[in-house]
Amino acid sequence: MKKILSVIVALMAAVAITFTTVEAAPANPAVRVHIDIGSQTMSVMVNGFPYAFWRVSTARKGYYTPRGSFGVTRTAKVYYSRKYDNSPMPNSVFFHGGYAIHGTGYIRNLGRPASHGCVRLHPANAAKLYALVHRYGLKRTRITLTD
Repeated sequence: MKKILSVIVALMAAVAITFTTVEAAPANPAVRVHIDIGSQTMSVMVNGFPYAFWRVSTARKGYYTPRGSFGVTRTAKVYYSRKYDNSPMPNSVFFHGGYAIHGTGYIRNLGRPASHGCVRLHPANAAKLYALVHRYGLKRTRITLTD
């Protein structure tokens, strides 16, 4: 009986740790970012109202941009890709591992697939999105990518 009780206590502790470390997405995020990979566009809503509509570049042939709904995992005002030749990624908003929305110097390519998987934006728009995410909070931002 003592052994069964200790197993139950250990399981309850594991469940409690799991529930306290997993962050749930906000039920009604203040900032909603939707990336439409098919049209290579991003729309941004703030508190349910349209804020912006921008052209983006996602993964070119041979690379992949993840689909799904994500929270913001971290941000970096100044960042350089460790994987792709130290390429600059200004105003990065990371949403899935090393994938981020960030500014690019390749603005001619916006509106068509051109990246290694990240979502590229015009540098001025990336700065606006970065500021918006910080104004409302990382936990109150939701990023959704669809085909």
